[in-house]
Amino acid sequence: MLKSENKIGLWSAVGIGVGAMIGAGIFALMGQAGAIAGKAVYISFILGGIVAAISGYSLAKLGARFPAAGGIVEYVAQSFGVNVFSGGISVLLYLSSIITLALLAKAFGSYAAVLFNMKGSLIYTNVFALSIMTILGIIQYFGVKKVVKFQNVAIIITIIILVVFATVGLIYLKPELMAPALYPSSNKILFSIAITFFSYEGFRIITHTAEDIVNPEKNLMKAIFISIGIAMVIYTALAYAVFGNLEVDKVIEAKNYALAEASKPIFGAIGFTIISIAALFSTSSSINAVLYATTNISYQMAKDGEFPAFFAKQLGLSRVGLFVSLVATGLLILFLDLLQIAAVGSITVLFIHAVTHIGHLKIINQTKASKLLVVTALLTTLTVIVLFLIYSIKDSYTILFLFVGILALSFLLELTSRLIINRKVTKSSP
Repeated sequence: MLKSENKIGLWSAVGIGVGAMIGAGIFALMGQAGAIAGKAVYISFILGGIVAAISGYSLAKLGARFPAAGGIVEYVAQSFGVNVFSGGISVLLYLSSIITLALLAKAFGSYAAVLFNMKGSLIYTNVFALSIMTILGIIQYFGVKKVVKFQNVAIIITIIILVVFATVGLIYLKPELMAPALYPSSNKILFSIAITFFSYEGFRIITHTAEDIVNPEKNLMKAIFISIGIAMVIYTALAYAVFGNLEVDKVIEAKNYALAEASKPIFGAIGFTIISIAALFSTSSSINAVLYATTNISYQMAKDGEFPAFFAKQLGLSRVGLFVSLVATGLLILFLDLLQIAAVGSITVLFIHAVTHIGHLKIINQTKASKLLVVTALLTTLTVIVLFLIYSIKDSYTILFLFVGILALSFLLELTSRLIINRKVTKSSP
């Protein structure tokens, strides 16, 4: 816990939340969500933000009562006890971080490919994606961890670029391109919420500041709501600007680099280049931060007995967990496309939130939360999961199989640690 003079204030916590949400996620997910919801994707971003805010209420109440750096890991342990189930969910959280890394790397690869006139090339997209993971892995192997501090600078630059782009895009948009008659069915809007929710998922990072934030009982929830609100405004404006300047088929064609493509009608080739560079800057910075955090998560889980002990062993100036995370991320990059990664990541995160809300209901007397709001958070989360699964299995069962596979792998790893390695899981005190 930080000393009082080093406590995190409300607006610092808001900055952490906004930084975790805006930037890389929007570069990766705008086109993916737009490919489903079309011209109405801005509505999906609004609805996704509302679902995130309701879920955020539940997490904020848990964070205020159990202020721990572990966030959801701690909440699940408090709700369900220290057992195979809570351990499996913790492992699933780690795997969701790997999925996020793959999403960011794939987005980096897509923008790098178009920037160097190689758009549409899966090979080059993967080469760029694997290259940035390798480069950042080497950096962290040699212990140059202060690069993570550039995340703050990167997100400020990115937000400025995105706000300017959204503002000018709204000024020059073509109203006929946003006519309600062009909107898809309401079902498609609802189906896309899982993807847009994923773009808000970074708000969860705020809960990890609970033990160090000033007056967590009030400021934790305020920080979550304010950061989601800021992200929602920017996302909605960007979505409206993108589809107000591009036909749907153009967005779908360029869905992996939709923001850069949408800048062309307004700013020309220079805008395309600036947005692409901003995407590379933002995604690489985010990858560096997430990779560092993921390595630390695996290290802590190894110390606590949830992962094999070798994850905590020294590797250069990092840990073996760094190498394992890089290999796992590389496999996802090679074998899944951006939409599959985003879809599996969305479903996984929504499932973790649903489990957390169920657990919250078990201990709601301790958190003094509104039972109605927590139940609403649970029901909306489950509804979004069901809707997206219905949409995804119409053409293929791939997303469902991948999700079930990741879920099974999480509990297999947990059981392996307990039964074969015979290590015991420990839990910190609340």
